[in-house]
Amino acid sequence: MYNLLVFWISVMRARNGACGYGSFATSFYNGRLAAVVPSIFKSGSGCGACFQQIRCMDSKLCSKSGTQVIVTDLNNNTRTELVLSSRALMAMANKGMEQQILRLGSADVEYKRVSCDYKGKNLSVRVEESSDKSQYLAIKFLYQGGQTEIVAVDIARVGSSNWSFMSRKSGAIWETSWVPVGAVQLRLVVTSGYDRKTIWAKSVLPANWNVGVVYDSGVQIDDIAEEGCGRCDLIWK
Repeated sequence: MYNLLVFWISVMRARNGACGYGSFATSFYNGRLAAVVPSIFKSGSGCGACFQQIRCMDSKLCSKSGTQVIVTDLNNNTRTELVLSSRALMAMANKGMEQQILRLGSADVEYKRVSCDYKGKNLSVRVEESSDKSQYLAIKFLYQGGQTEIVAVDIARVGSSNWSFMSRKSGAIWETSWVPVGAVQLRLVVTSGYDRKTIWAKSVLPANWNVGVVYDSGVQIDDIAEEGCGRCDLIWK
């Protein structure tokens, strides 16, 4: 089902956003990004959610195909639910109407949530700069496919059954003060169907992991979470 929306012109916020994607955000869907209200942001578990066919209803101004965006930020504007980047907004326009849509004040639009598709990329993790092998580890999840949310993360040394939980630091970043000695495996709980599913990434970080490096988890998430979506409001940034 589609939902009618209204968008207002807004000032673009910092690109790193509340999800903590940093410079990676602009590489997602060619910079077609969205900020969402807390009810969709879900304390960070909504980071990485994808929406498609966001399109305005003015056929002279906007194309029928619309555009697809990914959630990278939190929007605290109580009047609206989605805030689009200028690239996403222009992607809705008919050819030659890009500047006109940037100047548009408001319009009816519609959208639906869909699976994220990273063209075969596995779920990856980036070791954040604050990490320390002896006492602290913070990782950021990238390329989370499917229509899912990561709701829990456990960590253990490869070959061990002694799991410890990680906590969500902010957005897509998870942390722990219990750092396994040696190579690291992860166990993720994601939304799937009307329930949840456990995904086991058997070897994610090598024993000699380094900060700032992105590591391939070896797994792809393509599950679909069945959920409703209420009426939303949308603005661009």
